[in-house]
Amino acid sequence: MTVISMRRRIWGWFFFDWASQPYNTLLITFIFAPYVSELMQDGTAAQSAWGFGIGAAGFIIAIFAPILGAMADTSGNRLRWIWLFSVMYVIGSFGLWWAAPDNFNLVLTLVFFAIGMIGMEFATIFTNSMLPDLGTKEQIGRISGNGWAFGYLGGMVTLIIMLLLLAENATTGKTFIGIDPILGLDPEQREGTRSVGPLTAIWYAVFMIPFFLWVRDPKPARAVKGAVGGALRAVVGTVRALPRTPSLFAYLASSMFYRDALNGMYVFGGIYAAGVLEWSVVDTGVFGIVAIIAGTIFAWIGGMADDRFGPKKVIRVCILVLTFVAISIVFVSRDSVYGIPVEPTSSLPDITFYIMGALIGAAGGVIQAASRTMMVRQANPARMTEAFGLYALAGKATSFIAPLSIGVMTAVTQSQQLGVTPLIVLFLLGLFLLGWVKPEGDAELWSERAA
Repeated sequence: MTVISMRRRIWGWFFFDWASQPYNTLLITFIFAPYVSELMQDGTAAQSAWGFGIGAAGFIIAIFAPILGAMADTSGNRLRWIWLFSVMYVIGSFGLWWAAPDNFNLVLTLVFFAIGMIGMEFATIFTNSMLPDLGTKEQIGRISGNGWAFGYLGGMVTLIIMLLLLAENATTGKTFIGIDPILGLDPEQREGTRSVGPLTAIWYAVFMIPFFLWVRDPKPARAVKGAVGGALRAVVGTVRALPRTPSLFAYLASSMFYRDALNGMYVFGGIYAAGVLEWSVVDTGVFGIVAIIAGTIFAWIGGMADDRFGPKKVIRVCILVLTFVAISIVFVSRDSVYGIPVEPTSSLPDITFYIMGALIGAAGGVIQAASRTMMVRQANPARMTEAFGLYALAGKATSFIAPLSIGVMTAVTQSQQLGVTPLIVLFLLGLFLLGWVKPEGDAELWSERAA
């Protein structure tokens, strides 16, 4: 068997971020979500429906994530699970092609979207759990940050492709550079914009090839009788023991809130801009490029800061920045900026929102990379995949609450601006609970149990 160098294994692992990032960039935030808002012709209704749909998918992820992680730790071969969930990713994203303007079915669209999102999130559990196999504790912060930066680059490349060659303006039928969508796609049927689904699927299928060629799982596959029952018992036992590992418990609770708030920003950013600032899909895409450039640069810088200062300090700074952004968003509209009235034709709201996008991209990239580094420090080394399953549970346990609360708040207040206020509360809760997290986790407890 050919021996694969550690450098190549690391690059193979990076390619998962590169391959999977377009689901977040193109579908969740900058292209498909604003397109749905355009089809529904009601930003408030779209934000509410999107919240309920994403919330339902998050509920499924929250239930099954730790069980799947425990099963993988028991039976080994995480690559087999990644294959399975990769198929879901491809099917779900490709299915969004059928969200045609003259035959738009919101329920079917949300079902396809949820299938792809569940596949992406479950595959991420298993790829994240491979991080400690790629370097020492001193190296994984930089590896995680570089991987996230590489993923952001992948998202930016696909977004540029969409804006320049495919996504048409609803009014003119032209792309950002003033041409018809390529490949003979019909702008009247919005085929250029709808191609975001197949593009996301094909991109993933192609760029996961280096991952499957170069990444090796040190945990061999082995048949285990009663794997599901054993996994359930393991998860229940781990959850019950959480109070005896206070740092891990506090970190899971903290990340549950701040990551959910960040995901809320990503999920609703495009719909918010389309509804409140009256941006087109192309406008939102340009906003996305600004955010991604900032995210790419700062994810790389954040990886070095993680190695030097530790992930806890990095996470705290990022939460403060994102809290400021969440508060600011509420005070930016077409009519005013921070309470100062502006003319309807003023570019100040747009410029302010571009700045907010850069801050979201910068802090968002850094905090996500630092968060998985922190999870490696907090987790039991013997049950790393289960730990990342719990990490996914923590990220999704309120992930259906945040979109649902935004949906409910938007529906009740009939205001997209007031509808996003739950994000402020979630960030502050995450910051408060981070105070109980030890930078090196419960390492002494894991050592005692191993002995």
